[in-house]
Amino acid sequence: MKYVVLVSHGTFAPGLKSVLAMLAGGERDDVISVGLEDGMSADQFAEKLKKAIEVVGDEDEIILLGDIVGGSPMTNAIAQISERGLESQTIVLGGMNLAMALTATIMKDGVDIDTLKENLIHEAKEAIREFPLADQNEDEDDDI
Repeated sequence: MKYVVLVSHGTFAPGLKSVLAMLAGGERDDVISVGLEDGMSADQFAEKLKKAIEVVGDEDEIILLGDIVGGSPMTNAIAQISERGLESQTIVLGGMNLAMALTATIMKDGVDIDTLKENLIHEAKEAIREFPLADQNEDEDDDI
């Protein structure tokens, strides 16, 4: 099985998992989320993550998405994955957003890992753009 593992500061990862349940077909056993909560030590986070990824077997793959590249949730997650000897079947991407997580969840079983990485990065970048608002005064002037 391929698991999407979301890690973040605060409740971003668990909140994102909740949104994925809405958008990607209900509660999913293949999505794991762990947040470094306020006041939680790095050791407590590591233990919580260790417990959360116990379901991952030696034949499984991990798509690890973290909120900040080099942040303590990501670095602690990498350490836990390394302790389990799962580095060779793990890809790690930072700068997690909803588009990236949704793409990972939906596409992970249908494409090879290189195509998946390309799509995740592309979707994450494409999700960031300005949404220009029309000037309300312009609309009123057009009606006159």
